[in-house]
Amino acid sequence: MNNTIKNILRFFLLVSVQVFVLDKVRLHQMLTPYLYMLFILWLPFRINRTVLMLLAFVLGMTVDSFRHHPGFHAAACVFMAYIRPFVINVMIPQEGAETNYDEPSIRSMGGVLPYVIYLSTLILIHHMWLFILEAWQFSDGWYFLIKSLGATILSLALILITELLFSRNQRFKTNTI
Repeated sequence: MNNTIKNILRFFLLVSVQVFVLDKVRLHQMLTPYLYMLFILWLPFRINRTVLMLLAFVLGMTVDSFRHHPGFHAAACVFMAYIRPFVINVMIPQEGAETNYDEPSIRSMGGVLPYVIYLSTLILIHHMWLFILEAWQFSDGWYFLIKSLGATILSLALILITELLFSRNQRFKTNTI
């Protein structure tokens, strides 16, 4: 399947699952699992940075259009998309997976631990920025920290389950013809 069509289907599927299923789930009135940002996390390594930022903005605004807080998810997605290339450069050596694989995955990142670090770093950045914008205060630092870490752990578990259920077949690219 063409990468463009595959990413369009991912976009609509992840937004639909987030808006119509996961937004209805609340644990202890403060934790909501977020899966929609998996769209940004699974985008190709070699995506143009401008395109990455625009896609993140469109994703965030699409989720925001179903909520009463316009711009919060868009800002968190754009911030996560801005940080993503830096995290990838730190996680993968210069002659690493981005030249051999198209997208981040357990296989392309060199194992479960690097992939989980990649996911958890970007998810935590997304959640902290989102919750800072929602609360717009640090008066209760423990609540903010617990909410950020709890939502990150919940979202990370959901993303890893999704990764296991919907395996992505990626071919190893070689320099030979």
